[in-house]
Amino acid sequence: MSQEKFRKLSTLLSLYIAQSIPMSFFSTVVPVIMRQEHYSLQSIGLLQLIKLPWILKFLWAPLVDKTSNSTKDYKRWIIYSEIFYAVIIIATGFFSLQADFKLILFFMVLAFIGSATQDIATDAFAILSLKKEERGIGNSIQSSGSFVGTLVGSGVMLIIYHYLGWQYLLMALGVFVMLATAPVCTYKKLEEKKPNATRVSFKDIKYFFTQKGIGKRILVLSLFYSGIIGVLAMLKPYMVDLGYSVKEIGFMSGIYGTAIGAISTFIASFLIKKKKIVGSAHILNLMMIATACFFLYLTYITPGLLSLYIGITLLWSCYGMSTVVVYTSSMNIVREGREGTDFTIQIVITHLSSMIIAILSGKIAHNFDYQGLYIFEIAMGIISFIVLLSTTRKK
Repeated sequence: MSQEKFRKLSTLLSLYIAQSIPMSFFSTVVPVIMRQEHYSLQSIGLLQLIKLPWILKFLWAPLVDKTSNSTKDYKRWIIYSEIFYAVIIIATGFFSLQADFKLILFFMVLAFIGSATQDIATDAFAILSLKKEERGIGNSIQSSGSFVGTLVGSGVMLIIYHYLGWQYLLMALGVFVMLATAPVCTYKKLEEKKPNATRVSFKDIKYFFTQKGIGKRILVLSLFYSGIIGVLAMLKPYMVDLGYSVKEIGFMSGIYGTAIGAISTFIASFLIKKKKIVGSAHILNLMMIATACFFLYLTYITPGLLSLYIGITLLWSCYGMSTVVVYTSSMNIVREGREGTDFTIQIVITHLSSMIIAILSGKIAHNFDYQGLYIFEIAMGIISFIVLLSTTRKK
């Protein structure tokens, strides 16, 4: 690997880790802290509002594209967004969870707006700076950074909180976010310009959905994760019902599972190189169906520790590799000059569809037990595979 490529990939890795550690902390660890502080479940439920900016970020993605004609402009957005993100995180630490919950919730939403904006700019920056043949490994770095950030944010941060407390932990998080911008600030070689200086407007959100053949792409994105996302959403409750402790679940799913997800992203880059995007998508779709079948099999036996580890390995491997395929294919389906907008819209589609499936999975598991859920997931995986075949077959 050349020095330039290494610096390029390490820069992207630092940015994706920087955005994901605080996000994971706020969305997974803060609820634990709040419960320890005797907050009601209703108040803890309100914390889900902080994720709204990541669902709505496509609304201001055209603004980022409109004001950016090169990687230099996107770097400016990244740096300013990261500084804003860090300052808000540090400021949040000066308020008490017990006395200032609503104000802290407001600051968290602001912080997520900053991280969502950074994500728009970073994705566009990556699309422009990575050569087409580098996008597989580039998206492995992106997914791996997110998984590593989740692992640290949801596990390590809780331990650090125990020793440092709320204020000092958030100050440390803010400083870390600022330091993570150093690679992109010092890397002067990536000054790629957009192929065409086109006019970008907020109407480009509408125009994205009016492109020829885009309906098939939206359908594939909406269904691609559907064969495993419900299994993933209900994994921890399933393990609770099997009698595993919080500590065991935290390690098996939170640490081991996330680590497998991170490692699998690099396997995906080699799979894409060998089988291309379409071939990789077909293989992963079949793997997701097989994973749901394995979990269905577990409901007919008394699963031992080894069986669960096999299931977790299959589940997180599928999820990790699938993110790389989705990100890489999305990078290849963007209009010139609208890289941030088009990539963001595609990823938001996967987030929304996954959220719907995750919500449905709880209701299905409640009414039909885990067997019913896994049968539903197998059916969704088969539907996804049929749609993928029909939309990618050669004419």
